[in-house]
Amino acid sequence: MVVHSLWRRIRRSPEFSFFQTGAVIHHSNYLVRDVSFFTTKIEWVIMIERTVSRGLLFLGLLFLLVVPAMADITTISQGNTVFIGEQNLNIAGAMGTDTQIGWWASGAAITTTSPAQLVPATSPFSVAPSTFGQYTGVWYRLTSQGKPDGVAFIVADPSLAVRVEDTTVNVDVTNQWVPRGDDIRFRIDTNLNVISTQRGTPVPITIKVQSPNGGVYSALVNDAGTPTTLENVGVTTSPFYYLTTPIWDTGNAIYPVGSYTIWAECDANSMKDNYDVTGKTISEQTSLLDQDQNPLISVNVPTTSQTTQSAITSPTQTPIIVTTTITPTPTAPPLTHIATTPSVAATTLPVTTVSNSPTSVEPTTTKSGGFGAILTLISLCSLAAVTILKKQH
Repeated sequence: MVVHSLWRRIRRSPEFSFFQTGAVIHHSNYLVRDVSFFTTKIEWVIMIERTVSRGLLFLGLLFLLVVPAMADITTISQGNTVFIGEQNLNIAGAMGTDTQIGWWASGAAITTTSPAQLVPATSPFSVAPSTFGQYTGVWYRLTSQGKPDGVAFIVADPSLAVRVEDTTVNVDVTNQWVPRGDDIRFRIDTNLNVISTQRGTPVPITIKVQSPNGGVYSALVNDAGTPTTLENVGVTTSPFYYLTTPIWDTGNAIYPVGSYTIWAECDANSMKDNYDVTGKTISEQTSLLDQDQNPLISVNVPTTSQTTQSAITSPTQTPIIVTTTITPTPTAPPLTHIATTPSVAATTLPVTTVSNSPTSVEPTTTKSGGFGAILTLISLCSLAAVTILKKQH
């Protein structure tokens, strides 16, 4: 631009006169060779100047278009929603010339009764939990006479929750297990999204991901190696999906195997600093187990149990030998003749009986074999004597 301006001044100067001789331009104080080169450089500078001017004009128009969407998050219009914990709010647009607000219980006749709560309302304004915690809903502007003068704003209790989705299989895996290597994205459920629609700027929400080692990530890397920040995510809807593509590759080597803790926080207008309540400005913490093995499937590991052998002692099986003596019964000879019947000696036969149990056997008492022989001899002698006596008579 400076060169272009200088060139225009040179051309318009009355002291500047030149004539062209071949490829040389003469002037009383200048000698410029290679006119074509010099002219090309000047045209290049002019082109740059025009490009920059058009670029600035485009940026200016873009700024005018973007500014409404980047409205101050603290500016509250009449009928807007404010959240418990917010501070430094500009409520001039909501109050008009009134300086007080009042709250009536649901169903109360606001035109004929006095407000149940009365609060001064000037900018900067804070929605203190101690003042508004029990009185959510519509707050009305009040005239100097204490009469309702239309709605000022609505006080709401914030709510915030985060869900984890496995985009590889399109399943909600909040507080569950995910196979290592699957892709993850986050879903935010909140009522804070009305800030975006009413105040013209997205509500900033930060997602926290704590590793098994205790560190908290400010960004995550997807399967393409692209990092995505987790801080001050501009939420505009509910449910809100942070990007349409996954932002976390759980199989990346920078993420250790184990259980991750995930939650979300919103500190817009210092609401978390003033109202640090779980489920309100900070979500419930959820978990995600990142590992290859499904924890619901147990692995059978062979175990060795010690076997003790007990010796069982049974009574000793002692063979019991029982001896039985068989004595032949003596037979009387016929009386018609004298005959000598030889004595039959008793024969003792040993009988061996083996019992499987220790049985007590009473001993058997037998008569001696010699005693029986004597009785037989006496009988024979008596018979012989009787026979002889009969013959003598």
